[in-house]
Order: sequence, then C-alpha cells, then structure tokens
Amino acid sequence: MKIHLNGEPFEITPPLNVTELLVKLEIDPRLVAVERNLVILKRAEFGSTNIEEGDEIEIVNFVGGGARNATPLL
Repeated sequence: MKIHLNGEPFEITPPLNVTELLVKLEIDPRLVAVERNLVILKRAEFGSTNIEEGDEIEIVNFVGGGARNATPLL
C-alpha cells in the first residue's frame, strides 16, 4: 500500500495503525507528534488510527533545549 510519509512516497504492508508504523520505523511514540491527512492525532489515538491507501502522514520529532544564558522574555 502506498502512502506519503513526511512528503515522500512510502510503501507499507497493511493492515497497519499509527503505533505499528512508529514501531516499524523505530520511533518512540512519546517523542513525536503525528499528523494524518492534515489532522493532528492525540497520542491515545495512535493505536486505533489505521493507515489507509494514499494517506499523508507527517511525523515531527520534539526537540528540547535552548540558548544557554539566554535573556528571559518578560
């Protein structure tokens, strides 16, 4: 089955839900946000959201940090 993953064509073997896709990609679901067809999914929905032919999936990693000794915004 063909989907778009982060803007690129990607082949998967159905049936597959979002949690299973993340496992396949070796991505920790606690560290990402997932959008399916322009809708941001709640983490609790990952296991119940099946991926369908032609879906557009965007996976965004959370990045922490900041400037050291930065001036706080008031």
